[in-house]
Amino acid sequence: MDALLKKLLDVSGISGYESEVAALMLHELKKTCDEVCIDSFGNVIARKGKSGTKIMLAAHMDEIGFVVKHISKEGFIWFVKVGGIDDRILLGQRVVIASKQGEIRGVIGAKPPHLLKEEERRKLARHEDMFIDIGCSSKEEVLRKVSIGDPIVFEPNSGDLNGRLCYGKAVDNRVGCYALLKIMQKLKKVHAQVYAVATAQEEVGLKGARTSSFRIAPDFALVLDTGVSGDTPQTAEKESALKLSGGVAITVVEAGGRGLIVNGRVKDLLIETAQRNKIKYQIDVVDGGMTDGATIYMNREGVLTGVLAIPTRYVHSPTGVFSAADVEATVDLAVKVIERKAAEK
Repeated sequence: MDALLKKLLDVSGISGYESEVAALMLHELKKTCDEVCIDSFGNVIARKGKSGTKIMLAAHMDEIGFVVKHISKEGFIWFVKVGGIDDRILLGQRVVIASKQGEIRGVIGAKPPHLLKEEERRKLARHEDMFIDIGCSSKEEVLRKVSIGDPIVFEPNSGDLNGRLCYGKAVDNRVGCYALLKIMQKLKKVHAQVYAVATAQEEVGLKGARTSSFRIAPDFALVLDTGVSGDTPQTAEKESALKLSGGVAITVVEAGGRGLIVNGRVKDLLIETAQRNKIKYQIDVVDGGMTDGATIYMNREGVLTGVLAIPTRYVHSPTGVFSAADVEATVDLAVKVIERKAAEK
């Protein structure tokens, strides 16, 4: 696995606590861009080029996670979720609390199944009934290490599967951030103002995209995110036809129309550019979920906006799986589209 991709997957940054990711993105974007800053909301905004069409690329850098809510007298930590997390995946997961004392490791626990009553066994475990065990025996001991409000992430993990696929924590959307960096590396002399934005707080309301797009006021935007791959057991093709290594996913509708509905001209531009350059692609109509594009395209008087998604298995879980080939296709298509938009009169 590429070293930079691994760094991005492993670094911690739940919504509202993205400073560690932002520092990494700032460092990398400085290598390729004319100007880079972190705005007051926490977005990282970089620019390449000084005149011409304003093109905005957006990839959110926050991940799902938790925040410390309460510490019991026995030394167990209760938490709230930040972002959409399925309670079914939580039991027994290892987590890392980012405290002022450093990284504190813990395990999510609940009442043992051996002690559950019959009616309790029939119910799905809820996160409200779970706690984090960091190995302390009192509230006082915990408070020497952890504070109320400290952010919590799943324990970092990343690597390769069968030499073909990649896996890691926070794939949604650090893989999009990685693609963003690669696009800016590949762009050379483009007669446009290309803005690369690593947005904050996407998972909790697309917030950073709203503030950054207002500041930039782009003429055209591309959002880089993950898409739900359907090539696993128990998922019907009618639910999701996306496949790993099937190419970049060109989204045309999000959240059944509650999110972004891609303008026909943008859809045609993306598909035609992919076909012209023999870039492997898939088409995606999303029934649930939306991206930063949903707020960017309604900015000011409206912005022509497209979404390029990297198909991913097990989104919003401790470990996502994706194909490096799809990341490459995403980068290639984005670069070609930017070059075409920059050449327009």
